[in-house]
Order: sequence, then structure tokens, then C-alpha cells
Amino acid sequence: MRYTPAGLPAIDLKLEHESTLQEAGKARQVKTALKAVAFGAIAERLATQSMGSLWCFQGFLATPGNGKHPVLHIQDFQQN
Repeated sequence: MRYTPAGLPAIDLKLEHESTLQEAGKARQVKTALKAVAFGAIAERLATQSMGSLWCFQGFLATPGNGKHPVLHIQDFQQN
């Protein structure tokens, strides 16, 4: 965990997803990784969780100022 210049708790994460889905009647392996960030009380809650656990996240996607890749801004989460 880190703190913003204003003293707000923040945490940067890398979320990974892997599943098998049906597409056009055939099984398809899906894998992806996504950068994520959380602030305030959500960041403090996330900092105490175990890595490698299964979670469901809610939030929004935003492209940072450098315009490279979208980042998920986590607004809530729960364990699956």
C-alpha cells in the first residue's frame, strides 16, 4: 500500500483472469491481466487480503494520462 500526496491510502494491483467459455459452439480458453487501483477504505481492505484468492470486483475503467492501457478503478469487491 502507498499513500497519495494528500495522504489517501492507495493500492496498485494486477488482476488476472482465466476461464473457459463457449463461443460459436466451441470451447475457448480466456486469459487476461489488468492493472487496477483502489483508494481509501477499499485500498485498506484489499491490503489485508490473500494473494491468489478468487474475487469479484466492481468499478470503472479509465485510461491514465499517458493513454497507454485502461486501469480498473475498484469501488467495491467481494470474495467468490
